[in-house]
Amino acid sequence: MSYEPAWRGAGPRGGVSGTAAPPESGPPAGLPPPSDGPPGDRPAVPSLSASEVYAALGTCPRGLTPAEADARLARHGPNELPGVGHRHVWRRLLAQFTDLFAVVLLVSSAITFLAYLLGQPRDPATLQLALAILGVVLLNAGIGFAQEYSAERTAESLQAMVPHTCRVLRDGEPRELSARELVPGDVVVLEAGDAVPADCRLVEAQDAAVNNAALTGESDAVTRVAGPVPAGPLLEARNCAFMGTDLVAGTGKAVVFATGTATEFGRIFRLTAAAPRQQTPLQRQVAAMARRVAGVALATGAVLFAVRVPSGQPFVDTFVFSLGVMVALVPEGLPATLSVSLAIGVRRMARRHALVKQLLAVEALGSTSVVCTDKTGTLTQAEMTVVQLWADGVSHAVTGVGYAPAGEVADAGPVRELLRAAALCSNARLVPPKGRDGWRVLGDTTEGALLVVALKAGVDPAVEEARTPRTAEHPFDSVRKLMSTVHRAEDATYLAYVKGAPLELLARCDSVDRDGRQEPLTDASRAEVAAAADGMAGQGLRVLAVARRRVDGPRPPIGDVESGLTLLGLAGMYDPPRPEVRDAVDTCRRAGIRIVMVTGDHPLTAEAVARRVGIVRGPRPTVVTGVQLDALDDRSLNALLAESAELLLCRVAPEHKMRVVTGFQQRDEVVAVTGDGANDAPALKHADIGVAMGASGTDVAREAAVMVLLDDSFASITTAVGLGRSVYRNIRKFLIYLFSHNIGELAPILAATFVGFPLVPISAVQILAIDLGSDVLPALALGAEPMEADVMDSPPRPRRERLFSAAVMGRILFLGGIQALGVCAVFFWHIHASGIPYADFTKDLPVYREAITMVQAGIVVSQFFNALAVRTDRQSVFRAGLLSNPWLLAAGCVGIALMAAISYAPPLQAVFHTAPLAASDWAVLAAFGVLLLAAEETRKWVLRHRRTAPKEGTR
Repeated sequence: MSYEPAWRGAGPRGGVSGTAAPPESGPPAGLPPPSDGPPGDRPAVPSLSASEVYAALGTCPRGLTPAEADARLARHGPNELPGVGHRHVWRRLLAQFTDLFAVVLLVSSAITFLAYLLGQPRDPATLQLALAILGVVLLNAGIGFAQEYSAERTAESLQAMVPHTCRVLRDGEPRELSARELVPGDVVVLEAGDAVPADCRLVEAQDAAVNNAALTGESDAVTRVAGPVPAGPLLEARNCAFMGTDLVAGTGKAVVFATGTATEFGRIFRLTAAAPRQQTPLQRQVAAMARRVAGVALATGAVLFAVRVPSGQPFVDTFVFSLGVMVALVPEGLPATLSVSLAIGVRRMARRHALVKQLLAVEALGSTSVVCTDKTGTLTQAEMTVVQLWADGVSHAVTGVGYAPAGEVADAGPVRELLRAAALCSNARLVPPKGRDGWRVLGDTTEGALLVVALKAGVDPAVEEARTPRTAEHPFDSVRKLMSTVHRAEDATYLAYVKGAPLELLARCDSVDRDGRQEPLTDASRAEVAAAADGMAGQGLRVLAVARRRVDGPRPPIGDVESGLTLLGLAGMYDPPRPEVRDAVDTCRRAGIRIVMVTGDHPLTAEAVARRVGIVRGPRPTVVTGVQLDALDDRSLNALLAESAELLLCRVAPEHKMRVVTGFQQRDEVVAVTGDGANDAPALKHADIGVAMGASGTDVAREAAVMVLLDDSFASITTAVGLGRSVYRNIRKFLIYLFSHNIGELAPILAATFVGFPLVPISAVQILAIDLGSDVLPALALGAEPMEADVMDSPPRPRRERLFSAAVMGRILFLGGIQALGVCAVFFWHIHASGIPYADFTKDLPVYREAITMVQAGIVVSQFFNALAVRTDRQSVFRAGLLSNPWLLAAGCVGIALMAAISYAPPLQAVFHTAPLAASDWAVLAAFGVLLLAAEETRKWVLRHRRTAPKEGTR
């Protein structure tokens, strides 16, 4: 049915409960003066009558005059949320150079370039070193910038949710204006499908219902009324509509009382802007590691410089020597390797329907210990579905899920009149699939479910509505808990259909339909109906009762319509859980991850869903509402979070979510939060991992989050956590790989210093070639190791666990020590075999060039075997399969080929000061590599055969 909107001059629908507009004149006398000030000065508009609302806001039913509207616009500003000033691209790029490793290397490059300028004669090798270090910094910055270029657009997304135009009365004339021009006191006209442009108080309402999900998280459409309501929380005022919500049914006229940041939506904007973005555990650990490594590198270089200068070595040569030590300790390739390895994890997650916007969030997912999940759309399908009907003492099962009218009603004959009445007493509309969108409901989802089940039983609501047109309606309200409509039957009589809460409706019935016959409703019959309703409610179903009666005339009073009714039956419905969620919840339990439901829905609804998906298994879960949270101090909240194994938080506001997230974080938990509405944005941003819904979520939720679920399913979170844990294990592997060879680079330099050898066994340029040329590809291949089967069989690692644990450091020292012994042995063996005294060695001696080539090649070859060794912690690499990661073998071969080119190609020989190696030299280096692998396999064998050996990390 279509009705003319009020602003076109049509009156309210017949029989509709509404508030008549006062005479179109100025504000009546005797009321408080107009107030359009800030929120704290606003009048309590929900408790005022329509005429008092006009007076309090300094307006009238004709709306504001253009002059007054302009004056208020100048005073209040436009109805929009302020944009967030993003950093320019060049600022983002410059930020890549603030990493501590980058700062150390930039300073080193600058000092080296200065040493080149001051040296007499100037040494081209020093200039090459300065440019090489600068090139490393630029490479790392480019990779980091390309991977992490993602601006925060939360405020813009909030602004995008504000409608661009709206219909406004200005001086009695309807106008279509930009929503940003609205001011307090404007009179706006709303129709079904309109977005609400500001916070408004309804003064006329015809079958109006709004979807507040973006603000409150509540999935059901909520009926709006025009009359005054008792004072209470503003968001619960049934005569108000708020910016960012939608009118899903009916029409209305409303007076604006708040615009821009003064709205409830603006309050969420302020919370979101104020919420700090939390550092992930990996960010904290990498920052700490960078500080330690940089400190050790600078201190070691300074000490060696102080030791060599008094010995008579040239100042510039001594500085370059010390710089080589520092460069050997700084893992130049780590930032790039870390970024690209995390990017591999991002791509893997994207294939599993989880889009991660920030690279470091990949690893943080792996340390998640608490998931605060909402209900609708994440655990459930966000589609109310009737699953059971009851009529004449018999239950009728209903198949099919969602809004698609696919399925059937068991023995549908006896319930067709029940479904016909339910469909006629509804304002929702069922919209067929279009494009990518499937079946959906326009209006209340409960009524939509009734339309769907009617179609399943062969009852076409559109046909029935045409045969029995509606003549009057009494909308649902929370006092009566009923909705009724009046229809003209084909025989020109009038029938009333009523639906609502079973107990409320049953009290107004005096008969019951028995196979088409009307029989008195006895005490036994009432008990039977009540027991049927209780049985459905006990299954977690939302239960509606449906009744009818004949009435006199097209618009009888509500007392006649809703009394002396004949009960037709009951309908039980629920929002079905996603079929994959229960297995995902079981996986989280096995992995030691705690799941807390945080929802705006009713506690009984939340508990029913939580039981269906396995979040709640005990008889008495802890159910806490937002009002109860407000009454808890911080100590009580901490006790609640610590002691409640099965916790459900219901009827919560954005502030409650943020407080709970903060409470968990103060307990050293790593918290992931899911959400889809604007009300979720502050908590999503404040959490360690904010997870937004991609299909049903709002733009603001997606922008505030660091991960977006493309399929909206909780199961994708579980998969992403597993991948995150795998990423952490792989990061640990390539860190062992990278830092162990740093020992191999540093050891010959230190040895040369203490034995008095005047030259460096390996130059800084050679070290850079190893770090970027031979190490990066194998490290990336280690970062791409597949997810292990047991990754979700252990509890989350502690929030404060260090990336460089004692076990990791021990392994670095073990593998690095073997490499150090090998390269020192080949260097000094080559030097001593020449018979030349240390004091006579110069850079141009062929034997010296061969020796430093042996050191560089020794590190590269040993790292090939080292890469194979670190793939597993305890299991033999031969059992894991040497060929199971072909990319690693290929990367190792590329590194060795590059080393061969440095050894044999004259242009590269000139740059790196190297010499060609003999076949026997390569054989010796390979023998050292095999020795390293054998030693590591022996270590693993010992660990496997120790009864007290920890099982964590085995493959």
